Amino acid sequence: MNIELSPVEARVIGCLIEKEVTTPDYYPLTLNSLTAACNQKSNREPVMALSDTDVQQAVDGLIARRLVSDESGFNSRASKFQHRFCNTEFGDLKLSKQEKGITCCLLLRGPQTPGELRTRTNRLAEFSDVKEVEAVLEKMASREEGALVVKLPREPGKRESRYMHLFSGEVDVESFATAAAPVQGGDNERIEALEAEVSALKEELAELRALVEQLTD
Repeated sequence: MNIELSPVEARVIGCLIEKEVTTPDYYPLTLNSLTAACNQKSNREPVMALSDTDVQQAVDGLIARRLVSDESGFNSRASKFQHRFCNTEFGDLKLSKQEKGITCCLLLRGPQTPGELRTRTNRLAEFSDVKEVEAVLEKMASREEGALVVKLPREPGKRESRYMHLFSGEVDVESFATAAAPVQGGDNERIEALEAEVSALKEELAELRALVEQLTD
């Protein structure tokens, strides 16, 4: 795969893909809107504090590689940017709606489990259940043209392995294996259930906050 993104470039591409779907009326994005999207406190991991200059430099590099385009017209007061990352005539990367949703979430939030991805892609793509997410991830990990994601070693005490995108270069898979001892028996199940419930509540709160931010922009 020829695409290799820096952390800031990955955030920029992830934001452009996300806003293309979730706020189409405000897409393409101005530099100010793109910077605000990159620095959102919800649905981002890690949270960043990028300046307009940081984002502009990343955008300029992506434009040079034909991964982003400036769509501002002659009468526009501000440049507006859209991604050419996938599904365009300018590149070979073609993704289904589900693959695109997963890619977007991985670019914005780093390694995640299939269960987390199913919850977090609810505005980007539809999955009937976690097994369908797993099937799409396995397909993305075994593409003949080159893998897009990699499965990480399962963390002790966790039922699901996380997946990570490969758009920022090769991943040292073993570095993600932790030495923490697993929690035993029923305690493990109760903790996992609580973690899932808390995660779902956090996602709902994040969606509400994101909606408020969009309405007040």
